[in-house]
Amino acid sequence: MIDPNHMRVLLRRLAALSVFVVALWVIQAVNWATGYSLNIAFGLVPRHVSGLDGVVGMHVLHGSFGHLMANTPPLLLMGALLATTATRALLAVNAVIVGLGGALIWLLGSSAIHIGASGLVFGWFGFLITRGLVDRSPMTVGVAMLVGLLYGTIIWGVLPGQSGVSWEAHLFGAIAGVAAALVIRTHVHNPRMRDVDGR
Repeated sequence: MIDPNHMRVLLRRLAALSVFVVALWVIQAVNWATGYSLNIAFGLVPRHVSGLDGVVGMHVLHGSFGHLMANTPPLLLMGALLATTATRALLAVNAVIVGLGGALIWLLGSSAIHIGASGLVFGWFGFLITRGLVDRSPMTVGVAMLVGLLYGTIIWGVLPGQSGVSWEAHLFGAIAGVAAALVIRTHVHNPRMRDVDGR
């Protein structure tokens, strides 16, 4: 039997994920209408103090509608898997992915304006796969296998060579996701899901 409290928390999380994705599309529409001025204002610019706000801002900005369209399905699927299986550490996991991944791009990335939610996608990918290897519960292993089966080929995105693609965001996002799985031990097991709260 499904715990009603767990179900309420899950529905709130899925609603928050939906609002986030809708917000990305609204931001993209505004960005497009203003000639992508938001990318210049809030994108991550490595080793420039003025580009530090991009550590957070880059994840909600895109270079085109096609760019956002490519990121939307993995955001929804991996975000839903996180919402369903993560415990109260969910905010901490995302903070590590955004903060550490963004900091590494700022320190080591190429001189360009880095934008796109793909850093978040790769972070979630790294987290979900690594958590399955670390936790080894049936649920986390199953999620890791599903993510690997559906999105395993994205790992090639961490290699340089694609023009106009921030492979650094992919690489450092994945590294941050792995780090989050190693440092923040969520240990998702069905009995513990009763203790999930709204944080």
